[in-house]
Amino acid sequence: MQPSRRTILLTGVSAVGATLGSRALPASAHEAPYQRGSVTPYPRLDGEARGLLQRVAHDSWKFFGDDVDPTTHLPYDNVTYAGGSERPTSVGRYTSAANIGVYLWSVVAARDLGVISDAEAAGRARNLLSSVKRLNRYRGFLYQWYDTSTGSVLLNPGQGDVAHPGGTFDNGSFLSCVDNGWYVSGLIVSRQAIPQVRGLVSELMREVDFSIFYDDRPETQCNVNPAVPGNQPTGQMYGGYYVGKPPTEGDNWQHYYHSGALYSDPRISAYIGMGLRQMPGNVWWRSWRMLPPPAPFPQCSTDPDFSWQGQWPLPDTWVTVKDPVSGGTFPVFESHYTYPGSDLTFIPTWGGGMFEALMANVVVPETSWGPHSFGLANQRTVEVHRKYTAEQLKLPVWGMSPSSTPDDSGGYSTYGVEGLTFPYYGGGATAAHPNLGLSQCHACATEDVVTPHASFIALDPAPEAAVANIQELLRRFPGVYGSHGFFDAVNPTTGSVGHRILVLDQSMIMASLANALNNRSMQRYFATDSVSWAARAVLGYERMSI
Repeated sequence: MQPSRRTILLTGVSAVGATLGSRALPASAHEAPYQRGSVTPYPRLDGEARGLLQRVAHDSWKFFGDDVDPTTHLPYDNVTYAGGSERPTSVGRYTSAANIGVYLWSVVAARDLGVISDAEAAGRARNLLSSVKRLNRYRGFLYQWYDTSTGSVLLNPGQGDVAHPGGTFDNGSFLSCVDNGWYVSGLIVSRQAIPQVRGLVSELMREVDFSIFYDDRPETQCNVNPAVPGNQPTGQMYGGYYVGKPPTEGDNWQHYYHSGALYSDPRISAYIGMGLRQMPGNVWWRSWRMLPPPAPFPQCSTDPDFSWQGQWPLPDTWVTVKDPVSGGTFPVFESHYTYPGSDLTFIPTWGGGMFEALMANVVVPETSWGPHSFGLANQRTVEVHRKYTAEQLKLPVWGMSPSSTPDDSGGYSTYGVEGLTFPYYGGGATAAHPNLGLSQCHACATEDVVTPHASFIALDPAPEAAVANIQELLRRFPGVYGSHGFFDAVNPTTGSVGHRILVLDQSMIMASLANALNNRSMQRYFATDSVSWAARAVLGYERMSI
């Protein structure tokens, strides 16, 4: 059956937002520079909710007293408090681009929430950025792992220093697209929030070149280009870049992959790459909201078969888009999954994890700018998590996302709402026997662990539900909370807790608290920065079919 098609042309980006509401914190707290209409005011919380969240903010910041290396000022990847100990029992003395970026979020959030002073925030940011300047970088980007004690590039945690990064297909040469997106997001937030480091941040920003993560080879109307080696989806982002081994030389492409699923955390790099004019708008429309069927053109016989995905068959809606960033025209597959037995439609993530869906919204105002695109998708994600967890899994709390394991082994695993209780027939799915999963991948995650950071990043798209879930976590599982805030994971069936805190997850909590208690301040810092224009354009334009 030939897919239906409709044409949408850009006539202008709609204005989103209203006037700034009343301040959420006392006058001593900081407000982000605000452009009228740029970000909608955050709904007011009642006194009980505000008191709870402010207490969490103060306790969560205590973690950073243990988490920063005193020599280099780099954040440790994680700290474990085995058995709920008051003092660290082990420390992950390595860090990444993402850890550095989100630690900057936390510094800004703590300052805005009145937890630390202006002077401390400026000092912490300056010390960190001065250390970053001394790290081995390429095109302004950071390698996969660094030793926090020396600043040396690591092959992997615990596997030794790399004396001369580059020229190999391993982490000694790898620049992660998504991790460096989070790194640069931290730079953007801090240069707007902390004037004392603006010059240093701008110096680091001038070096970055997101074009190395973009597959700029010729595109076709199809989902892939059969004329390039490997029949690849050109116009998308690569998952990373191997220094000294670019993807277009020889058979290097065999070691690269594309971040083709747009509703996942790598979209932060698309927002920033477009905003810096280092990636064209193509990257937004050539990436897939849904894993698509073959494009509706005769020459697309080599398009990949995605019938194995979580739901299949899919309702077919191909649209023609005139991109507000590049001006080009693109065929885009706009479709959705449907929660079985209901009319709840949504955009799936790869593994059903909540940070895949919602982490970008911590800094990019998707709730405000994308009421018919990713802002709406984020709200639907929370609805799916809540509905499935309560009705199918019969659990009292929700919020599944990759996190530590719920024990003190120091493990890390993938958790998400995949709909594993619903029918799945793999590539053999038909209209008579459809796949009815909730994520694109089936059995890539388990559905047995809840992580607190998921509730906090849900505070923006679903304030009341998120606050209620945080309260329920504390009521039913008091051991998941300690003097340094929430531990990373709990098994809601057994009550077992993983007493580890990751700087990535704690920083999502801190930044989300700043948004909830200080009128979306983290988002408004991003909105004030010149890089934000592209995100505003594409989010305000797109109309997803959900």
